[in-house]
Amino acid sequence: MALVETDIDYIGEIIESSTSQFVAESCELNGAPPFGSFIRTGGEPPVYGLVFNVCTHSIEPNRRATAYGMTEQELREEQPQIFELLKTEFEAVIIGYRDVQGPRQVLPPQPPGIHNFVHTSTEAEIKALTNNGDFLRSILCGGRLPADDLIIAAVRNAWVARAFDMPYLVHIGKDLCRLIRDDYDRLSSIMRRISQ
Repeated sequence: MALVETDIDYIGEIIESSTSQFVAESCELNGAPPFGSFIRTGGEPPVYGLVFNVCTHSIEPNRRATAYGMTEQELREEQPQIFELLKTEFEAVIIGYRDVQGPRQVLPPQPPGIHNFVHTSTEAEIKALTNNGDFLRSILCGGRLPADDLIIAAVRNAWVARAFDMPYLVHIGKDLCRLIRDDYDRLSSIMRRISQ
């Protein structure tokens, strides 16, 4: 089941890729998807990820942006060329891919291709990916991820896709309990912050 994608609906382009994570450059400066967003790559197979880091920096690796003491609007009016020297990138942890049977919550057989476009996941894709708590394991096992905050953001987004269905939140809470049962304080903090 291939999705029809157009060049106008993508939010970024992959510039670095592995089987567990990828980095994409945003189409617009400061236009990256929010932290904890579910995203999907183009190409075959489509790969699903969760945004865990967003940064804006100079396009030149050894040069930093400089403070000018002006608002962004003032800078855009007086020195618009400055914004041509900046770019926004976002990183995502891979939580699954899609094959002929639909979304699977395992790492893909190959990393997503460099220069593949990145799209926002649909509500149906988010529901399929978060049907159970297996996607949480990818977050907890990710090396340098802000795991607790990413779990909170991802579960909130999955809960929104389900129109705040309370039985779903209870189900995810049970899955989280199994995954981090040895740390009650951490578990209660996560669950409390999800429902705030």
